[in-house]
Amino acid sequence: MIKEECGVFGIFDNDGFDCARLTYSGLFALQHRGQESCGIAVNNNREIKLYKNIGLVNEVFHSEQLDKLPGNMAIGHVRYSTTGETGVINAQPLVTHYIKGHLAMAHNGNLINTEELKLALMKKGAIFQTTSDTEVMLHVIAHERMKTGRVETALAQMMKIVKGSYSLIMMSPQKLIACRDPKGMRPLCLGKLNNSYVIASESCALDTVRAEFVRDIEPGEIIVIDKDGLRSIKDNCGEKSHVCVFEYIYFARSDSIIDGMSVYEARKNCGRILAETNPVVNADLVMGVPDSGIDAAIGYAEASGIPYGKGLVVNRYVGRTFIQPTQAQRATAVRLKINVLKDSVKGKKVVMVDDSIVRGTTSSKLVDMLREAGATEVHMRISSPPFIWPCFFGTDIPSRDQLLACKHSVEEIRQMIGADSLAFLPPERLRDIVPNIDGEFCQGCFSGKYPYEVEF
Repeated sequence: MIKEECGVFGIFDNDGFDCARLTYSGLFALQHRGQESCGIAVNNNREIKLYKNIGLVNEVFHSEQLDKLPGNMAIGHVRYSTTGETGVINAQPLVTHYIKGHLAMAHNGNLINTEELKLALMKKGAIFQTTSDTEVMLHVIAHERMKTGRVETALAQMMKIVKGSYSLIMMSPQKLIACRDPKGMRPLCLGKLNNSYVIASESCALDTVRAEFVRDIEPGEIIVIDKDGLRSIKDNCGEKSHVCVFEYIYFARSDSIIDGMSVYEARKNCGRILAETNPVVNADLVMGVPDSGIDAAIGYAEASGIPYGKGLVVNRYVGRTFIQPTQAQRATAVRLKINVLKDSVKGKKVVMVDDSIVRGTTSSKLVDMLREAGATEVHMRISSPPFIWPCFFGTDIPSRDQLLACKHSVEEIRQMIGADSLAFLPPERLRDIVPNIDGEFCQGCFSGKYPYEVEF
């Protein structure tokens, strides 16, 4: 299974809100983007206070912690590690103190020139406390801040130095600052709550705190919010957008809108395209693999005229990192999380829609479970093209030697997972899932063509 990235949330308060608790709610809405650790930093005009730890949002934060985080600004982060080790030291936000004061940063994305920059900084005497690329960004900003009177100017200069994907939120003593990388690879949006401003990775977090969605932050844009209001800096704008296509296929929550497109509708479009390009004749039931396969399955059913139904039930209380010490327990891990509705599939020709196949182990187990429950045929449809290249920008896609589609044809994969038929979303139809997109997708994991030059 492909793992999530990270989520960021921030608020600049002009109305007397409890910033820490609003940030807690925003992070709760973004929990799907990262379950390893979380943190909240608040600014009370004198100092930045930070609390972070390993665990889910509701595990890490309780009323007593939130009571100790008063302030008129806050930023928060939920993390799944793509660069750096798992552990509380790499949990975000990161807070740094330097000659110009203090800064806090929360970051979603992944840089591709981290090691090069880190080595150059260490040769100048920089000391690193984490293995995160976020700390590298903070060092670059601190270095550039010595040459200019404003932190946002230093940030704009940093954006010309670092390469990769990032949507980030920062706090200085007086400002809340956010930016999106010049290619717009990771989402970031702006909201308004009465007279206060909210920034989040996805619009679903704005909905949770009852903030009005204002707009997506543009690729390369810097947003600065202080006591005088909001202003935009677009010195780094102008490049063609390359938002990660997997935001629409898998990462984002269905109720989010990214760059003007409903994620739910994009996923239904995936299903419609699959029904058009790879129909199953005389099937009885279309079902989705929870959760991101469900919307595509609905689209497939609508386009094909085959009834949509629920065929799998998820146990949402299975731990994030279930320990599987023996082969027998590893083999039953899928069954601990997912069970089949036997009466729904028994005696039926089933179309099962999922978002991806990485190693194929989960898919084969699901096919076996459906057959054991009495399904007469199982046809698998995948709402993305086959993975044949790694990701360098924050998606946890394994190396090529672990990608099933690198070694096997579609027919070979079909035989390996035991399905009666198997089809993927055609790569040439990816743009059709978001027909009004202004720019391109980053789809390097499918094509090997990346927005930046990368070294394998």
